[in-house]
Amino acid sequence: MSAQIRSLYASMPDRLVRARKKFGRPLTLSEKILVAHCHDFETQEWQRGKAILRLRVDRVALQDVTGQMAIFQFMMSGRKRVAVPSTIHCDHLIRAESGAAEDLTRAVNESAEVYNFIRSAARKYGLGFWRPGSGIIHEVVLENYATPGTLMIAADSHTPNAGGLGMLAIGVGGADCGEAMAGLPWEVLHPMLIGVHLTGKLSGWTAAKDVITYLCTLLTVKGGTNKILEYFGPGAQSISATGKATICNMGAELGATTSIFPFDPRMAAYLRATDRADVAALAEEFREHLVADPETADNPAAFYDELVEINLDTLEPHVVGPHSPDRGRAIGKLAGEVRENAWPAQITNALIGSCTNSSYEDMRRAAHVAMQGLKAGLKAKATFLITPGSDRIYQTIKRDGLIDTFEKIGGTVLANACGPCIGQWKRTDVGPNQKNAIVSSFNRNFPGRNDGSQETLSFITSPDVVTALAFAGTLEFNPLTDTLTAPNGERVRFTAPEGEELPRQGFARGAEGYEEPAADPDSVKIEIPENSERLQVLGPFVAWDGKDFIDLPILVKTKGKTTTDHISPAGPWLRFRGHLDKISDNMFLGATNAFTGETGKGVHPLTGATSQPFAKIARDLKAAGVQWIVVGDENYGEGSSREHAAMSPRYLACAAVIVRSFARIHETNLKKQGVLPLTFADPADYDKFEQGDRVSITGLYTLEPGKAVTVQIKKADGRVVTIQARHSMTREQIAWFRAGSALNAGEVIDPTTGAPAKMEEVHLEPGDTKAKPGRKDV
Repeated sequence: MSAQIRSLYASMPDRLVRARKKFGRPLTLSEKILVAHCHDFETQEWQRGKAILRLRVDRVALQDVTGQMAIFQFMMSGRKRVAVPSTIHCDHLIRAESGAAEDLTRAVNESAEVYNFIRSAARKYGLGFWRPGSGIIHEVVLENYATPGTLMIAADSHTPNAGGLGMLAIGVGGADCGEAMAGLPWEVLHPMLIGVHLTGKLSGWTAAKDVITYLCTLLTVKGGTNKILEYFGPGAQSISATGKATICNMGAELGATTSIFPFDPRMAAYLRATDRADVAALAEEFREHLVADPETADNPAAFYDELVEINLDTLEPHVVGPHSPDRGRAIGKLAGEVRENAWPAQITNALIGSCTNSSYEDMRRAAHVAMQGLKAGLKAKATFLITPGSDRIYQTIKRDGLIDTFEKIGGTVLANACGPCIGQWKRTDVGPNQKNAIVSSFNRNFPGRNDGSQETLSFITSPDVVTALAFAGTLEFNPLTDTLTAPNGERVRFTAPEGEELPRQGFARGAEGYEEPAADPDSVKIEIPENSERLQVLGPFVAWDGKDFIDLPILVKTKGKTTTDHISPAGPWLRFRGHLDKISDNMFLGATNAFTGETGKGVHPLTGATSQPFAKIARDLKAAGVQWIVVGDENYGEGSSREHAAMSPRYLACAAVIVRSFARIHETNLKKQGVLPLTFADPADYDKFEQGDRVSITGLYTLEPGKAVTVQIKKADGRVVTIQARHSMTREQIAWFRAGSALNAGEVIDPTTGAPAKMEEVHLEPGDTKAKPGRKDV
């Protein structure tokens, strides 16, 4: 690893000199990393918010759910080995139910065919494989691969976690990962830059989590769309590397492209603690290239498109929720809002850990609060669940007695996996439609996100505040000011949590579960069972027929928040993430129908039948040869990077999605899969679409970058309403649309020569799990 990093660092001085000359000014940290990874610096345009950057990534990471489609798409490229270092992590398929040991065993048995497929593909194509139980992708990447100044993409929206070590780490769809692994340059809209100036120092109950929950409240879930949050200032150095990672991780809740901190001694200390002293030394040697030029701090307004000032000395602990990570307030105001909104005050479950907050420091601070309660004779009133982020974290907190402390207050340790954070949580303590409140240190809290129930009100805060609330059992408790009654009748007030950021004895090591690729990849056979219900080899989508879209029905007009969870729910559907046909049955199950108010159902445009599941309607339309469109609201497709939210509509004959605005990753996923993504020139035109309308989109043959698209809405009485829509597609992305998908149109770059090479044609149809006679087998 160090040789690759040294080569990158050594190339930076010359590139950065040329960039300063070209831009006519000093550079921010984000710009330095983008310039260092530019595919062709001489021809690249650099207008923020407009240019499409073509970049060479240093690393690709996949998890076991989104990674299945990424691997299938990589297989379609015909390449024999990945072109860049890549890993896949088994963290999403482990359901939280009984506790770590039983849950892990159950997952290995239930998902054996998926794990066998992933392992065989990793061995054959050159990916590192992390077995179930090894840990959550983002924590494992932070511990092993995150490196200052490097560029990584990964098929998960919380990939920016690695920004805590100064890495430009960006969440993308599986198609982007598959293409990068195949050797294609990676493309992204040149992000705008938000500079976050941190002063002061965290103290008392205020944790790194409060920086990002405060920012979410301030900027909202779409405030970071197509932007990078770059942190700087003296306050940044007061935060541990893992605290920085927490902040960057939850930047995804702002819709941000990514977030990043400059290299500092806290990062170097973490690198050394995780057995990467060589990387730490290299970063220290090349430090000036891994921080913004000093002039940016003197006049930040000249370098950043937006500025946010946060004084850590005065920042208060925050709680966000329910239903959205930007619905926040200081903890002292929560009790009043609970009463005002008649939310259930009783906390049923308190959960700490996940990829966002499972560092040693997090667990130490939570254990400090737990020990105070234990000494006072208190037990957790709410069910208390702990999710270690990795085997390394689990082994270390077990050795240091933290697990024992948590268990003594009534806690249960779950597997080193995502579990309740992503909907993999089998609850038996409440009914399916029972309104209840939970509190966690996770990152996302949309309705149904944690347990599949729309009636669960999910609140997010720091692990130490979660632990205190677990003892109180109520949202109306403020650990900064309130007291609890001990069994002996004494009033107990918690003191502020304490905890060192790195273990004094170093990290413990266990069976961390890494497997190298096969030394003889040609001998490895891809394992896909005959007639599998969980795995389905992909084939190319049909190319555009060259005709305008005429009189297409509206499958759904969504109302309000429409996340990828609404478009393609997780939970029990995770088992079908490798089978496009089966998972498409969940399409729009969580979306609110603006015409009827129903969730997941609509009116059949061919039969007039009401309350029909959207997936059933779409299948009927596809069978009849009828394409359809979607009309959506603001920030359509926010949340998870799951490309199934684009692939399922495409598979079931969606032609276009027209919305007020898109979330970044989802818009890209639609483009990659050949769906036409449009935004209203006038957002008020959303209101012009009615039940039963037919929609035409014309002028597609002359589609050009920056050119408006004409949309005609034909009413039931024959009237036609004409509106204009915009798109953000480049010429290359328009070619994706015409070819039917990016993979259909793609060129790979031969990593040995740097020259472009056409992808090999793969003749497989959607639904095939093996090649038919006479066809090229992948």
